[in-house]
Amino acid sequence: MSQISETSPKHCAKKGGININNRRKKLFFTFSTFFSGLLFIIFLIWLTLHPAKPEFSLTEVDIYTLNLSSSATHLLNSSIQVTLFSKNPNKKVGIYYDKLLVYVAYRGQQITSEASLPPFYQSHEEINLLTAFLQGNELPVAQSFGYQIVHDRAVGKVIIGMKMDGKLRWKIGTFVSGAYRFNVNCVAIVAFGPNMTTDPLASIQGTRCSTDI
Repeated sequence: MSQISETSPKHCAKKGGININNRRKKLFFTFSTFFSGLLFIIFLIWLTLHPAKPEFSLTEVDIYTLNLSSSATHLLNSSIQVTLFSKNPNKKVGIYYDKLLVYVAYRGQQITSEASLPPFYQSHEEINLLTAFLQGNELPVAQSFGYQIVHDRAVGKVIIGMKMDGKLRWKIGTFVSGAYRFNVNCVAIVAFGPNMTTDPLASIQGTRCSTDI
């Protein structure tokens, strides 16, 4: 008598399910290994190149208008032009500047509205000239502003701060990083004596700025 072996449909489905799960696990392991290796290579490139922060220097500040429209309400009108250099110190890393907002401050208070500079790409060790004309129309300032300006006029100089907020991306070969926020702070000394009445009042020295990312 021949022996008949019978396998139930339930048992077959179970065996097939095990094969499908194994394939999924293998695919998942393969992709995980690939992406882990890719991230590791990018990390090694980053450590090897280690991009240096961009360098900024404020070369000139010209003050055309800086006066209170009303001493009672403490509203300020201003028009100031700033000129600065931007340098990429990296030999193998480019920089995309996606957003640049500039304004001028005096004794810790903002005295112009923000101005937006156009986005640009900065190649390896490239230097770019940036210029912004900033204005403020009836901006509220501290009650002590008038006294401080009179004091600085008597001293013969006024210290102006230029601030920049922006976003940048690093370019390493064909790889472009995510966006990073950065802040730039500059200081300029502008001659402002009692006998100086001709506009504009120009800065008497340039300065290197500090950059934080």
